[in-house]
Amino acid sequence: MDGWQFGPAQELRRAFILDDTILGPIHWYHPGKSAAVVMSVDDIFPGTSASAYEAGGDLDEGALGHLSWLLERHPQLQMTLFVTSDWRRISPAAHRVWRHLPWVRDRVYLAKVLPKGTMDLRNHPKFVDFLNAMPRTEIALHGLHHINVGRAVSVEFQHQDRAACAAMLSEALQIFDEAGVRHVRGFQVPGWSCSPSLQQACRDVGIEWVMSARDILTPVSRDARTAMSGLNGVSLLFPERIAPNLLHVSTNFQATSAPERAFDILDAGGILSVKAHISKDVPGHTHLDGEDHLYMNYLDRLFGDIEQRYGDAIEWTTLGKLASSLSAASETIAETSAAKDVAAYRAA
Repeated sequence: MDGWQFGPAQELRRAFILDDTILGPIHWYHPGKSAAVVMSVDDIFPGTSASAYEAGGDLDEGALGHLSWLLERHPQLQMTLFVTSDWRRISPAAHRVWRHLPWVRDRVYLAKVLPKGTMDLRNHPKFVDFLNAMPRTEIALHGLHHINVGRAVSVEFQHQDRAACAAMLSEALQIFDEAGVRHVRGFQVPGWSCSPSLQQACRDVGIEWVMSARDILTPVSRDARTAMSGLNGVSLLFPERIAPNLLHVSTNFQATSAPERAFDILDAGGILSVKAHISKDVPGHTHLDGEDHLYMNYLDRLFGDIEQRYGDAIEWTTLGKLASSLSAASETIAETSAAKDVAAYRAA
């Protein structure tokens, strides 16, 4: 571990290490599989076309209908939907006049926000029912409100300590439970920033895996490390334990990526981790990986090429299922390793 390089967000990572053997990239698939495909969609909440923008609230008539179309086109495809418990952000751009005032700008919302409870999932049962009924999908957490004070509007977890992060995560999960959301114990960090305090808080509340690194530029290789958004220095292609009982999976492909990047990842035996945002255009910003007809058609063609080129060698799965299978595999590996240690001791 001494030769590893850690980015700023991982400066305290060594403090979490209890046993080096359970950290680092994991190269493992089910028998007969050589690589895997996962797809995740961010920023899902009950906003409709009558709101500032549609983010799933129009159900089958809106963006969620586009995802249903893609799932129908590709029976092997599975998805992870990242949903925010009580979405409050209207625009990701800091536009209020207070942004020019030192001291003040770090203590107020610099973009307009929705009143608390407007998009609380407990107030939108039809939306929750639709999500729960979508085939071959799972739901995971994408923050409590997805907004924060200061210039980094979307980075919900910025300077909070471990206890504050845990309290926010607990409230978000409580809303999931009370709204009846069938969810897995995963978390896409809003704004990609996963501080050491947030990593610790994830473990405190029982979150088992996170996504906090997006790198669509670093050249593909089995040893490639992330160097773009979020955590730097984690594996680009493989799931990796960043702390005991906390798995990380990077995003390495989006709408602006060439198909050859996807094939290179799969040829290297990696996880092709495809990212989309549920909305394309939001006030003050356009998501390059926003879910529109063009992106859905692109993925339709790409997934068809993958199916034809690789056949049954590819494991199509969700992030939650991937994390569960890796945890089971790690336990088996640990048991095998322990048995070998006992045998070696007895022989000695």
